[in-house]
Amino acid sequence: MKNKFNYSEATISDFENAIDEFGWVIYENAVDERMINTIINDLEPAYQLRRDIQIKNGIETNMEGTLHHLLEKDNFSMPFLGQMYCDKEMRHFLKGNYIINGISGVLNFKNFKAYVHNVHRDIRSFTGDFKIAVQMIVLLDDYTLDNGATYFLSGSHRQEDKPDDEFFYAHADRAVAKKGSIVLFDSNIWHAAGNNSTDGPRRALTLTFTRPFFKPQFDFPRFLGYEFGEGLDNHLRQVIGYNARISANLQEFYQPPHLRMYQPGQG
Repeated sequence: MKNKFNYSEATISDFENAIDEFGWVIYENAVDERMINTIINDLEPAYQLRRDIQIKNGIETNMEGTLHHLLEKDNFSMPFLGQMYCDKEMRHFLKGNYIINGISGVLNFKNFKAYVHNVHRDIRSFTGDFKIAVQMIVLLDDYTLDNGATYFLSGSHRQEDKPDDEFFYAHADRAVAKKGSIVLFDSNIWHAAGNNSTDGPRRALTLTFTRPFFKPQFDFPRFLGYEFGEGLDNHLRQVIGYNARISANLQEFYQPPHLRMYQPGQG
């Protein structure tokens, strides 16, 4: 398949052709070993915190190995986003500025079962040629056929109706790649996590990026604090959503342009 490239060598034309034809692209050798190890080390305590809340609130069924909203001040997330992985590709796909909609992790171990194993797409409304969201998977382990490499039904980003499971698994391709690879895919594509039949982990970081006007899953600027955003560089302020906030009172709404919650260039 013509949708796998070396990260440092791939061009925008490579991305444009592959994402249009297949709906997903693999970039090999994208994330270095040090960053991968940092992410893995941070995921372990983060998962336990979130799993305890899932269990306490009675929603642990079908959530095993999933952890959400990992953007925090003191973990891997700020350095990771600061690397601007696939920035030019996502800007090209979304026609300009973007923000992070969600940042999560998936820990796929033997016999784990979660909603990500079901055939699904990551946006509820089919948007066709109008692209609202793009997904990123960061491989923290090698993805193999045995340990649950993600299934992608190539070309299904142009298909509104969900395929039945029999057709999906008979025709889907697998994202087999080495750790440190990044998979970018159109949020309209139908896909599913595979089952891990090995004794080792198959871990990944999963991120969603959207046009700035699209509502994120979590209010990251409010969670991190508005003052915290003042110390960030322009890239992080944009991606985290500090330039696309919603006014909560008239004092915040009636401001000169440079102080407004929703800044120019956000769509």
